[in-house]
Amino acid sequence: MKRMVTGVTSSGSPTLGNYLGVIRDLANYQNEYDLFIFVANLHAITVPQDSKKLKEKTKEAFAIYLACGIDPEKSTIFVQSDVIEHTQLGWLLTTQATMGELSRMTQFKDKSLRSQDNISIPAGLFTYPCLMAADILLYDPSYVPVGVDQKQHLELTRDIAERMNNKYGETHIVPEVMLTKRNIKIMDLQDPTKKMSKSSDNPKAIIFILDSEKDIRNKIKAAVTDSENLIKYDTVNKPGVSNLINIYSILTNKTIKECEQHWKNKTYKDLKDDVSEVLVNTLNPIRQKYEELQSNNQLLEELMKQGAFKAQKVAYKKLQKVQNKMGINIFKK
Repeated sequence: MKRMVTGVTSSGSPTLGNYLGVIRDLANYQNEYDLFIFVANLHAITVPQDSKKLKEKTKEAFAIYLACGIDPEKSTIFVQSDVIEHTQLGWLLTTQATMGELSRMTQFKDKSLRSQDNISIPAGLFTYPCLMAADILLYDPSYVPVGVDQKQHLELTRDIAERMNNKYGETHIVPEVMLTKRNIKIMDLQDPTKKMSKSSDNPKAIIFILDSEKDIRNKIKAAVTDSENLIKYDTVNKPGVSNLINIYSILTNKTIKECEQHWKNKTYKDLKDDVSEVLVNTLNPIRQKYEELQSNNQLLEELMKQGAFKAQKVAYKKLQKVQNKMGINIFKK
């Protein structure tokens, strides 16, 4: 099988958008590809983190992957920092990237604008696309599934890979961008003109994968709609209603037209009740499986060790190949 690599940061709890955008598809991908999945805790520290909470969030993200259907017998799932080759290759790739390329990264520009001065911007926020490139190239994948907002980083990875291939000879497989099957954008429940984000300051705006049934129902009940009480898909004039329809459509595999017909002559209460029900039916089993895993810490840590060992065997060989090409290994391995 061709290989696929993907990861998620451990800086916050995954949202419904994260689940529908990438995580849900991974359970299917593992039957088609040699799938490598990692929890990107090294990326999380590009912004200040509480060390205790970061450890908890890293284990949480790992357990969520498993709860969402990732099978460690089929896939290689691990924590990024447990495979030290990531940071070693990350530095090597930093020497191959340019200041101009890194300064053009949209996420760096957006985050740096929030800072009052350049002195307080962590250097890791500027260079982390090189580590992201290492996360990918370390495993020679054919495909990398990404959302539209990460496509720019993957293009940089491809540029670095091609540059090194031209300079040192065949060094990397140049991975293909695999955009998520649906261009899914789940919107903020309180401000449906912007994307749902786990960094939001309003807890009512976000559905988290691990939300309780009560929280899910309360958040959907409080979701912003409009005063028209007409259930129609119109992202410009009815963004709140359209967002709820979109969630229901994706989770039920019904078309937007079928959804509109389903709610013909019905009220926003009917819409919210139906969306709440399908969300509860989807997320409750995941939360229950997650709680089972978290209650067995020994099993969870053993699975982390096994995943890291499988990943490290592949990563070590690739790192030695790159270092030999670049003249880093004095005694060729």
